[in-house]
Amino acid sequence: MQQLTPAPDATVSAWAAARDLPAGRVLATSDLVAVQIPPGVRPGGTLDHTVLEGKQLAVALRKGQLLADTQLVGPGLLAGSPPGAAAVPLRMADPASIQLVSPGQLINVVMTSGSGPEQAAPSQLLASAVPVLWTSARGGRAGQWLDTAETDGLIVVAANPDQAGRLAGASTQGKLFFVLVGSGTG
Repeated sequence: MQQLTPAPDATVSAWAAARDLPAGRVLATSDLVAVQIPPGVRPGGTLDHTVLEGKQLAVALRKGQLLADTQLVGPGLLAGSPPGAAAVPLRMADPASIQLVSPGQLINVVMTSGSGPEQAAPSQLLASAVPVLWTSARGGRAGQWLDTAETDGLIVVAANPDQAGRLAGASTQGKLFFVLVGSGTG
């Protein structure tokens, strides 16, 4: 009988979402389920269960979706970005507006430096088509260094070195706004 039955395929362990999980959720043991999958299906950047506990999701996950470092807030967020890319935090002038963006969307970052209608100044494009990595509006957690009030209106984008230089500290020079753009805009 064993000769007629094919040998079981080799499998490896991976971690998957035990249920639908929102972006920004801090992972607990109950959020994860161990699964056995073929080795070729396991995503790169797969992490051990003990490393996943307490980490924050940067994106929403569906039940059964495999977890990898690129889905977590932290250094893995820049995986796949061009060499030299930096994660740059930005404070938007209108904190409520960041509810309109989600990680993965592309935005243009614009700065205005005028002080109102009496002293209007032209807007300046600081970065074009930068991907959003994280927003405080999507369940982002402050963490150990920032309290919740300090994260209001905060987003993190992936920027190339030139863009990062223009974006760093830009909120001290004027008010920052974003424009949603499509993937073909540059």
